[in-house]
Amino acid sequence: MPAPSARGGASIGERIIGLELGWLTDFAWRDGGVVVRKTGATTPLDRVVLGHVFTWLRYFALVCAVGLAKRLAGRRGPAIWFSPAVPRPWYMIRSAACWAGMRVVADPAKADIAFHFDDSTWSPAAAAFAGPTINYGCRDISKSNINRIFEAVFGYPLGIDPLIWTGAAVEKAETNSLHDGRIVQCPTRPLSGRCFQRLIETSTGGQVIDFRTACVAGEPVAVWLKTRGEDNRFASGANFTVSSHPPAAVFASEELQLIVAFNAAIGLEWGTLDILRGRDDRIYIVDVNKTDVGPVLQLPMRDKIASTNALARALVKAIAKAR
Repeated sequence: MPAPSARGGASIGERIIGLELGWLTDFAWRDGGVVVRKTGATTPLDRVVLGHVFTWLRYFALVCAVGLAKRLAGRRGPAIWFSPAVPRPWYMIRSAACWAGMRVVADPAKADIAFHFDDSTWSPAAAAFAGPTINYGCRDISKSNINRIFEAVFGYPLGIDPLIWTGAAVEKAETNSLHDGRIVQCPTRPLSGRCFQRLIETSTGGQVIDFRTACVAGEPVAVWLKTRGEDNRFASGANFTVSSHPPAAVFASEELQLIVAFNAAIGLEWGTLDILRGRDDRIYIVDVNKTDVGPVLQLPMRDKIASTNALARALVKAIAKAR
C-alpha cells in the first residue's frame, strides 16, 4: 500500500483508520479467477473462495469501524512507521494497530515506533530509527536458523542430518511461507535450499494439531489451536477446526519462558510461531512468521475480535513501555 504522501494526500477517513484502498490494485481478474499481480498466482473464484473473502471483509469492516470510532472519540494511539514496506490490511499488525486507534505515518520523524516489515526469509538491515523498534533484529527466519536457535534455547534438537538420521523426517524449503513440507525416509541425500526436521507426530484420530502462537514484545498473547487431516498437515488453510486459547492454558510456565527466550534469540518481537507438541510431551517451534496474516480465517468471529483486542492492547502496552 502506498504511503499517504505517495498518493498526494489521503482522505480524512483514510488518515483516521490508516487503511487506504490502494491494495486493491494488487489483484487482477483473468479467466474467471483472481490473479495476484506480484506472484502471478491464480485462485479460481468459486463458492469456497468467495466465502473466505466475505468472512474476511466482515472482520475487516468491524476492525475499521472500531479504529475509526476510537480516533473520532479522541483516543489517539501511538504513531507507527513501517519500513521497507507497509503491510496490507490482511496482515495481523495492521488489524491490531487499527483496532488500537494507531496512526500509520509515512514520515519516521512523526512516528513513536518503527516496524521493520519485510516478508523475505533473509532481511536486509533495517532503516535507521532513533526511537523504539519492532523486529529490527529478526533478519533470518530460515528453517536451519530456526533449528539452530531452537536447540540452543530448548536443549533438545529439532533439526536432523538426513545422511545420519534413520526413519521418517520432514523435508521443507529453507524459505518462508511455501507450505511445501513433505515426509521423507532417511537416510537420504541433502538437497540445496532444503531443510530437514524431525517428524513431530501430533495426530489423534486421523487429525494433526498445530498451535499457532501470536506474540507481542516477544511474549505469547494468543494461541489458535488448529486441527487438520494428516494428509494435509503441511497445507495452508486446510483446517478442520480453529479455536482460541490463552497461552497459559496451552503451555506450562517453563515452556512459556522458553518461548520468550527463543523469540529474544531470533529477534522476534511481533509475529507468530507454529508450535507442535509431540508424543514425548515436548513442544517444538517448527516455523516463525514475522509478517503474519491473521487471525486464522476459520476462527469464529467472536474469537477473532477477542484475539485482535488482546494483541492491540499488548502492542500499545509494549510501545508505552519502550518509550
